[in-house]
Amino acid sequence: MSVPNGAVPRLIGAKEGILAVYKPAGVLAHPSAEGQAPDLISWLRSQGGALRKALPAHRLDLETSGVVLCAPDPDARAALGRAFEDGLIHKTYLAVVIGQAQAQAVIRQPLQDARRGHALDAVTRYQLVEALGGFSLLSLRPETGRKHQLRRHLQGVGLPIVGDTRYPPPRKVKVPGFPHRLWLHAQSVELPSGARFECALPIELEESLKRLREGAARATPSPEEQP
Repeated sequence: MSVPNGAVPRLIGAKEGILAVYKPAGVLAHPSAEGQAPDLISWLRSQGGALRKALPAHRLDLETSGVVLCAPDPDARAALGRAFEDGLIHKTYLAVVIGQAQAQAVIRQPLQDARRGHALDAVTRYQLVEALGGFSLLSLRPETGRKHQLRRHLQGVGLPIVGDTRYPPPRKVKVPGFPHRLWLHAQSVELPSGARFECALPIELEESLKRLREGAARATPSPEEQP
């Protein structure tokens, strides 16, 4: 499997008959008819044991990295699907956005659904983790699961995600340590039982964050330079 940055999927953990797998950016959760990119199911089929029989219970955008829940048992996958629909599974993402975000906010903006032909309610909560000069590191909690919800909501409030070519900023912005991908990572998933799976940032996002911090530090006047 050839993906950006040489990353490959890996098993994060297993609880309650559920397998949590790391999906790198550049890997589809499900195969596409066009075969445009490597996919997680093909990787699962190449593994042994329970992984070989497992299938993803939800999706994660091609450009997004992070936790994907899988299960070998169809009933377990169906139960996960219902729990996602009922809002009983809590997902947390990390994103770097362009702009200076406030400490916390709730975005309540309906999003058009192409398949249904009308807008659906959509809610995203965010907290500022770290101010990075002209950028912000956010922790995101989607309360609904609309297509590209985080990307569309953040662009809509003037905080587009770094590296998002589909929902870009109104003008081009130079990003220190640009990771050459969407700066969005599914950090953790918490089940209704309280069981939690967590996935650290991939190396390209860690390196990008380091460069952003360095750039923000250089742009901040020292105490001697401040008026």
